Amino acid sequence: MQLRESTDVSLLNVEQSFSSKEEAIRFLIKQLKQNGNITSESTFYQAVMEREALSPTGFEGGLAIPHGKSDAVVKAGFAIATLKQPIDDWESVDPTNRVNLVILLAIPTAEAGSTHLSLLSEFVIRLTDTAYKNRLLQAKSPEEMLVRLDETEEKENSISSNENQKLVLGVTACPAGIAHTYMAAEALVKAGQELGVKVKVEKQGANGIEDRHSTKDLESAEAVIFAVDVSVKEEERFSHLPKVKTSVASPLRNAKQLVQKALNKGESEARGEFKEVSATHTEEDGQSWKTEVKNSLLTGISHIIPVIVAGGMTLAVAVFIAQIFDLQALYAEEGSWLWLLRQLGGSLLGQLMIPILAAYMAYSIADKPALGPGFAAGVAANLIGSGFLGGMLGGLLAGYFLKYLKAKIQPKGTFAGFISFWVYPVVGTLVVGSIMLFVIGRPLAALNTGLLEWLSGLEGANALLLGAIIGAMVSFDLGGPINKAAYTFCIGAMASGNFIPYAAFASVKMVSAFSVTLATRLGRTLFTREEREIGKQTWLLGLAGITEGAIPFMINDPLRVIPSLVAGSAVTGAIVAYFGIGLNVPGAGIFSLALLQGPPLFFAATIWLGAALVGAAISTFLLLYTRRHKVQKQLKAEKEAA
Repeated sequence: MQLRESTDVSLLNVEQSFSSKEEAIRFLIKQLKQNGNITSESTFYQAVMEREALSPTGFEGGLAIPHGKSDAVVKAGFAIATLKQPIDDWESVDPTNRVNLVILLAIPTAEAGSTHLSLLSEFVIRLTDTAYKNRLLQAKSPEEMLVRLDETEEKENSISSNENQKLVLGVTACPAGIAHTYMAAEALVKAGQELGVKVKVEKQGANGIEDRHSTKDLESAEAVIFAVDVSVKEEERFSHLPKVKTSVASPLRNAKQLVQKALNKGESEARGEFKEVSATHTEEDGQSWKTEVKNSLLTGISHIIPVIVAGGMTLAVAVFIAQIFDLQALYAEEGSWLWLLRQLGGSLLGQLMIPILAAYMAYSIADKPALGPGFAAGVAANLIGSGFLGGMLGGLLAGYFLKYLKAKIQPKGTFAGFISFWVYPVVGTLVVGSIMLFVIGRPLAALNTGLLEWLSGLEGANALLLGAIIGAMVSFDLGGPINKAAYTFCIGAMASGNFIPYAAFASVKMVSAFSVTLATRLGRTLFTREEREIGKQTWLLGLAGITEGAIPFMINDPLRVIPSLVAGSAVTGAIVAYFGIGLNVPGAGIFSLALLQGPPLFFAATIWLGAALVGAAISTFLLLYTRRHKVQKQLKAEKEAA
């Protein structure tokens, strides 16, 4: 692939100076706009920042590859900048990474599965070669960089010719299935070459399974390294091998140690007999039960988020049309086009969400054979009215039952296909479905109903406390695990028919963004130029329900910023919950104003937005107060030192 065909000399920059990640990204976005790659700087910037919030785009060795997929991109391409001074606070896989090479990819939404993957995988594979990366960094002009983009050297692999060498297998996979997956694979292969070991890595990424291990490799390997943040596909293929399990980021830091650990395990642990399909599993080498359950829940949630957003926004569109054009009668008329649109959104949320959650939780534990029983468990949860709680329990039940079934009944010989494609899904569905419907169904439904009634009956101090807790969790780590825990609770409550927690959640999401903008505008002298620039746009991210815009402030001064944001957010959550305002459309941002439930719409909208502004005012005051105290303390220390 010729990289220079996807860029232009006007998009290549050498020895630039940026004070922050946001400044670098905005600079490159502006160039893409001038070159005709994108139609809107603000829209594409939001797409890039939404991707930044998912996982780090900084890697190691000074490299960062931010990227965005958006309808604002009309021509796929990329812009590059080398930096005079590294950016120290770019969120990276390697915490010590100081970014001095930034590559921004712009991909049309329609090309997300093709051009996006091709460009990104090509870059990460080439950039694992230190010599190639240094040639880009050392370019003295855009023209020189353009030439060097496609100057690659054939990698010599004298090791591969040695048939007596030990073989270590690897599997890499990350949630996005792109950058980390490929870079981890390259790091393991390179480490093997340096240690005199043959390492073959299977990438389980967004393109599916690439470089699948052959039967010969599986038979002759000493051990396998799982460098993954998601479940390994077809993990039973490796059941006979000693295993090393780690995160997908680990090979970028200590690939040699991982390969050596795999070799040591291969020498010290007994190697099982290779079978074409096997599901045996060594608990000692596997994940702990708690980790497996946590990963299962996260896998399920990651798969329902697109369904939640799609269903919620489809339902929102139907509501907007009905309200704007006074079509409430058509909205309620069974069989009408507006009623069908409403049913489409509602079905995604009400009928598909819980089965998908249960299915992919089961898949995380027992792979593809658990999908059918997992879906059945989710459908059963809907039938018995056990809601989100039933879906989670059903997913775990399906996953662990299929894991047991695979260990006891292994597909082999003449009946291998029959066992895989009939016994596993049919027996699993009948057993798991029956347990859900006839054994634990009524207790679960009663528990879910009781929880729903308790939530619905929260008034006064109880409602204030619930809202305050949700608010504090949302802004404690701004998109981190505590924030995600609050999100999971609110979505679970929504699935059970209680919409108050998510309304509080959605209002609180604006508090941190508004606070940062207000504080940097009112106390200009207390903040650096970079902080003021960040503050100019965080309020827009807040309107879209994105909390991550305040992360740079939290990182730079967590002891002052976190309590300030949490205090205002707790007040906001408490106000919304106290007034019983509900919201059943997730991810709508400021458009939630027209979709609120409970009190009359104008009153509900006033309280919901007003609560966010009150919370923002409190957090702004605290941000200014604590920052002023910090500045005064620093000035006093400087005077004493002088």
